Amino acid sequence: MLPLAVVSLLLWALIVHKLVTLKALYRPTKSEDHMVRVLDNAGHAVLSGVQGQLIREFFRRRSGDAQLDSHIVDEASMAVSHPLERGLTLIGVLAAIAPLLGLLGTVVGMIATFNSIAVFGTGNARAMAGGISEALITTQTGLLIAIPGLYMRNFLQRRAGNLKHQVESLALTLKRQLAHGGEL
Repeated sequence: MLPLAVVSLLLWALIVHKLVTLKALYRPTKSEDHMVRVLDNAGHAVLSGVQGQLIREFFRRRSGDAQLDSHIVDEASMAVSHPLERGLTLIGVLAAIAPLLGLLGTVVGMIATFNSIAVFGTGNARAMAGGISEALITTQTGLLIAIPGLYMRNFLQRRAGNLKHQVESLALTLKRQLAHGGEL
């Protein structure tokens, strides 16, 4: 049961960390054209969330050459998007490991039950039932860890995907603006 407890604690620590991180980056989506106009009128400091990160990264690296700036937008987009999905694979792996650890605990418990049957015989059915029941608790615990863990991984993956879409959409708008000779 100790390995299951460690996996559960690590899994939920990662989930809470990722929830907080993604929530801090989430801002209601505005029209990208409106964002570019905001840039033209008020500068890039007014933007927040992942869009603001993209704009800040772009302005930090921009060259003034429209073609080179288009590539800089792509690089800035990747730099902002990459961390969004960081840690999701580990959350999925931990959620997948939990029922396997539970099953391992069940197998170990069943082996111990059958060893006691071999030593003491089958005269005490209650003792055997208690041992089998105790062995199955680890599988149940593993499933109780895995099911919400997998749900949260998928939830976080959708949230990260939405944020990544916002970054890509704004990057496309910036590239379009640069291609048409628009000043940022």
